[in-house]
Amino acid sequence: MIAFLEGPVRELRESSAVIMAGGVGYEALCPKTTLETLTIGEVATLHTRLQVREDAWTLFGFHQADLGTLFDYLVSVSGVGGKLALALLSAMPSAVLAHAILNGDIGLLSSVSGVGKKTAERLTLELRSKLPPRLANEVSASKRPMGLNSSAERDAVDALLALGFRELGVRAVVSELLSEDPSLSADQLIRKGLGRLR
Repeated sequence: MIAFLEGPVRELRESSAVIMAGGVGYEALCPKTTLETLTIGEVATLHTRLQVREDAWTLFGFHQADLGTLFDYLVSVSGVGGKLALALLSAMPSAVLAHAILNGDIGLLSSVSGVGKKTAERLTLELRSKLPPRLANEVSASKRPMGLNSSAERDAVDALLALGFRELGVRAVVSELLSEDPSLSADQLIRKGLGRLR
């Protein structure tokens, strides 16, 4: 088992990074949030997971240990492989993903490319009681359920969707804004949301 990689970033690709370690370049598939923290030529440390299949050995890398832990839980669900788990982790912040799972937000989960309604239902059913306590506590502390529970949230989401933005991005951005400042009005959410979505 390769627990982590540490070394200079040699290449950054669309969905992976090549890290030099001991004279060998290791390619690790990474979520978007991890790739955004890496810079070519700078030393990086990635927490890793190695999946061994008959036809391939695939290394996945994460800049935070909790992302690796969440990845482990995602791939434990029937029908969720490494690449689909990576798509989920790339599509939204880990706290937002945890919100969606804990609150049974099938709509948000199934809006991720490759995740159908049945897979989204399996994710919530199998992982609701299994998510790491640390991540569950973070979700509870933020008091931000993913359902559209306030009129300001509903109005902001509806307005941004009407402007042609994708539901996944809209709901993730509105959720983040409300976790930062729960007192924001619909107008403020729309204005700030436009700034982040463009």
